[in-house]
Formats: sequence, C-alpha cells, structure tokens
Amino acid sequence: QVQLTESGGGLVQAGGSLRLSCAASIRTFSRVAMGWFRQAPGKEREFVAAISSGGSTRYADSVKGRFTTSRDNAKNTVYLQMNSLKPEDTAVYYCSAANSGSNSDRRAWYDYWGQGTQVTVSS
Repeated sequence: QVQLTESGGGLVQAGGSLRLSCAASIRTFSRVAMGWFRQAPGKEREFVAAISSGGSTRYADSVKGRFTTSRDNAKNTVYLQMNSLKPEDTAVYYCSAANSGSNSDRRAWYDYWGQGTQVTVSS
C-alpha cells in the first residue's frame, strides 16, 4: 500500500523560507513522477510543482523562481524548497505520486496523495 507523508509545514513571515519533505513508501520510487499541489480555503486544489523520474521539473507560474522541487531516490523522498514566501502562498500543501515517470500539472495524472501539511505565511 502506497503511503505519502508530508512534513515541514508551519508558520513563517513573508519573505521567509520553508522546506517541505514527502516520504514515499513506494518500492519503485525512482521510476515514478512526484507532484506538489496546494489548496487554500475556499479554493480549488492547484498545481505547484512536479518532478519526473529523470529529474525534469515544471512549476506553476506563480511560484517560478521562488520554489524548487528535488528528489532523493536513495531516501524515497521528494522536497519542495520554498523561498520568498508570500501571504498568498498560504495553503495546505499536498504531495502526490503518479504511476508514470512523466510529470504533469494535472491533478488527474496522480494516483496517490498525502494527507497534506499546512503552510501559513504572515504579512
């Protein structure tokens, strides 16, 4: 059974940084794409970043230049480094995994989801 466990969320001031981690219990972790999404209160869950099995990445326009996703296949873990945080980045952040090595910005592409971690950015 696949489990994704996010950690690293919290409260930070605008301009600050946080690093989210997602530990995955996936035997073939190195062969699957991983994604990050977020959901603010009253809004739809939206794409943030994704990384393919080969390490290629894509980002939402709203986070380009500020967020970076990476993976450590030896640790079955994917990371989301978030810099220059803004109040509008406040949301629950979710890690996801696909049954494919290719990444995507579509929610439906991903088959497994974590429980989410709260990120709050104060102004």
